[in-house]
Amino acid sequence: MGPAIQHFDWASTSVGALSTWSQSLLSYTRMMLTSKQPICFFWGPELLMFFNEAYRPMLGNRAATALGQPFATVWPDVWADVLPLTRSALSGTGVRLEEMPLTMTRRGFEEETFWTFAYTPLWDDDGSIAGLINTPVDATSAVKDREALAKAVADAETMLEEQRHSNRQRMILQRELAHRMKNTLAIVQAIVSQTMKHSQDMETATKRISGRLTALSSAQDLLTETSWSAADIVHVVDSALRPHVDASERVSVTGPHAEISAQQALGISLALHELATNAIKYGALSVPDGRIAIEWLVGSDRTLRFEWRESGGPAVAAGDRKGFGSRLTERIVPAYFSGKAGVHFDPAGVRYLLEGVLQTDDEARGAGL
Repeated sequence: MGPAIQHFDWASTSVGALSTWSQSLLSYTRMMLTSKQPICFFWGPELLMFFNEAYRPMLGNRAATALGQPFATVWPDVWADVLPLTRSALSGTGVRLEEMPLTMTRRGFEEETFWTFAYTPLWDDDGSIAGLINTPVDATSAVKDREALAKAVADAETMLEEQRHSNRQRMILQRELAHRMKNTLAIVQAIVSQTMKHSQDMETATKRISGRLTALSSAQDLLTETSWSAADIVHVVDSALRPHVDASERVSVTGPHAEISAQQALGISLALHELATNAIKYGALSVPDGRIAIEWLVGSDRTLRFEWRESGGPAVAAGDRKGFGSRLTERIVPAYFSGKAGVHFDPAGVRYLLEGVLQTDDEARGAGL
């Protein structure tokens, strides 16, 4: 930049020929050219630009034409941003800014840049302010690196929080699995022990146990599809009846969709298995013309009225249905609904009525079910 300044046609500018320069201007120029710090200064009424080799890369594509040009001409894209600072320096008050954001077009496209710089007044030999000097530091990389680091820290914290959440969920799932297993095993234990107790021989007990465990397994398959979070009573009833009904017109099902807890879904499945099994043995499904109507109502307060009605079958006496099946349908299942249930032997056929309250899985857990 030394030769470039020496051979520039200063005579055609307001600065005048090199031979006419003041001692102050010559001193500023020598100081700038010998410094390894990027420096530029602006001199004269038009604030013509001088810069050293270290400053040259900051100009980008403007480096070839910037020397001796007015400040506003060299930097039109940031002129409005720095004009108040320029006026302050020219009035005798130096300014310094840290990481000032400036949008520059130095290489044919806009860049978001950040600069730490100071504008300092320059005095001429007569004591008047003739220009200002700028000692800039391009802080763009530092700012971008800091922003990237902050984002990385935030991303890491997000990942850690997700991991913590995942760990919490895993622990919840482990507790939930233990809870499910405990309940399931309790049901299995009750089915096996009570069926054995109320069966006359091993063959009968084996058949009854197998049927009840199959019903339990089918209900659990349905719940697995919904991740044990909830079940729709319509789907529960359909799944429980499917293995027992030989023709769809023999069973009518009427009732609204409603979410019930996993434990209640198991209860209804087991109750329907018992009712259907007995209907096949003794009731409406034991004859071709027998019919079954299943209907339930759900109140605005989630109260449930669930009814099974048989018709067209042989007359059935109360003594035909004693044992664990009765205890299951009339005592165990209604407990899941915090309600009551009973089997009634009406003249038209067997009727089973269950009344209680529907629960979500969260409500069931809160109740300890």
